[in-house]
Amino acid sequence: RAKSNPDDADLTALLGRIPTTRKLRITQLNREEPDRVQRFCVEAAGLYCDFSRNLCSADDLEALIRYAQSAGLAAKRDAMLAGEKINTTENRAVLHTALRRPRTDVVRVDGIDVMPEVHQTLDRIAAFSDQVRAGVWRGATGQKITDIVNIGIGGSYLGPELACHALNRDANPGLRIHFLSSLDPVAWTQISKDLDPARTLAIVASKSWKTLETSLGALAVRDWLLAQGVARQDLHKHLVAVSTNIAAATEFGIAEQNVFPFWDWVGGRYSLWSAIGLPVMLQIGADGFRQMLAGAHAMDMHFASAPFAANAPVLHALISWWQSLVTGSRSEAILPYSYGLRRLPAYLQQLSMESNGKSVDLDGNALTTPSAPVTWGEPGTEAQHSFFQLLHQGTDSIPVEFILPLPARDSAHASDLALVANCLAQADALMQGRSAAEVQASLKQRGMTDAEIAKRAPHMVYPGNRPSSTILMKQLDPASFGALIALYENRTAVLGMLWDINSFDQWGVEVGKERATSIQPLIESPDESVLNGLDDASKALFKRIRSGLAQRI
Repeated sequence: RAKSNPDDADLTALLGRIPTTRKLRITQLNREEPDRVQRFCVEAAGLYCDFSRNLCSADDLEALIRYAQSAGLAAKRDAMLAGEKINTTENRAVLHTALRRPRTDVVRVDGIDVMPEVHQTLDRIAAFSDQVRAGVWRGATGQKITDIVNIGIGGSYLGPELACHALNRDANPGLRIHFLSSLDPVAWTQISKDLDPARTLAIVASKSWKTLETSLGALAVRDWLLAQGVARQDLHKHLVAVSTNIAAATEFGIAEQNVFPFWDWVGGRYSLWSAIGLPVMLQIGADGFRQMLAGAHAMDMHFASAPFAANAPVLHALISWWQSLVTGSRSEAILPYSYGLRRLPAYLQQLSMESNGKSVDLDGNALTTPSAPVTWGEPGTEAQHSFFQLLHQGTDSIPVEFILPLPARDSAHASDLALVANCLAQADALMQGRSAAEVQASLKQRGMTDAEIAKRAPHMVYPGNRPSSTILMKQLDPASFGALIALYENRTAVLGMLWDINSFDQWGVEVGKERATSIQPLIESPDESVLNGLDDASKALFKRIRSGLAQRI
């Protein structure tokens, strides 16, 4: 395996460029590099990715590409796409990309072609979706299903919820999709008050069937159905499941024919393309879902074949990594200028930070350069009235990614072009800034005295030179949405390959779950001695919680 560590000559040379790059200005680069658009902008699977407003020179980019080549990125990419077991800590293949490949392709895991089973499952959920959407699938009293409740958390929820929001224009008007992810009982109370149990279908989405939040949510929904008059023998008309643990799902009471499988070589946060995407298919139909898969596959094909200098996921990863090194920022802002993509930042939080939030390499050695930054954001233009102040004038230079779908052809809203204009204006303002001389001249034109100008001007200066990328989508439809998500999935994988880490396990997620199971009995037990061995602060907190629970009315 190609190593990536500070002793690597290419990495040392690359890091040595940082002090020089920090002295540059993005406006200078755009002015002095006449072929910058050709170098830093790439079109892939219908997306236009503009990386030109980043603090990265053409020479920097060449050095980044050389490093990617010397780090064995091409071989690592090919191993992932071929189904090799690159998830070494769990001895698993990483084949979410197989879920969107044509049925004629062959992809082998342990010598077995997985594609027939992939498409068999896709055909099953398509047939089921068609029945529900057409009103053929009916509840216990013979009424059509009008409400879908998806019970899941993490990858079993964030991807489908994002897709349902993003593709709402294509939604079946006869179905409402709800997502239950929180352990807080208030969440189910809020959802269930608007539901008719006779018309409600619940999807329990749990890869392992061991996730506490999903298990308790499923119990709550099942108990509600029974309490509302659905006979136990009729639960199969209101409950289906998506899981690798078919035995546990059937033991819960879900009919085996209502359990749709996926596989251990699909990570939860990469599982939108599997039966986990059933809520999306119910909303947009099987044809729309297949268009989404086709858009993602088109991005995968580009990722697999395009040279690094024109490869959107590779360039995206290299630029993202370089900006974190150059700016020293430990965060990146994701800003979709689209209401439909309002959950994209939350989705990418999990994709990026759960995948690459690691501190050791594949051999267990401590990393010597930072890995995943904190990913955060909100949709524009709402965010312009909250944290954009920090982006423009804060002490940190935080890399920004703008995602901009163009308005739909049949949209006639006056605000459509205003939304586009605001996105472009923010990207330009982050890059250009506003100098003290410009502020002073503006204030002088407004008739202010020299004393007033001296007092106010420092507060109105924008330093500029703050990096941003823009991903332009011709429209927000299933194919372009699939391409967008595949772009980010592949970028995430590339970053992990560059850092020589495992982007496909998540042991840090397990530790909190394990401790919660041992802590709950301490809360419930009246025996003070069970707290022995805890530190004083924990004892005090437990006692206060117990006291508060005892005093509840």
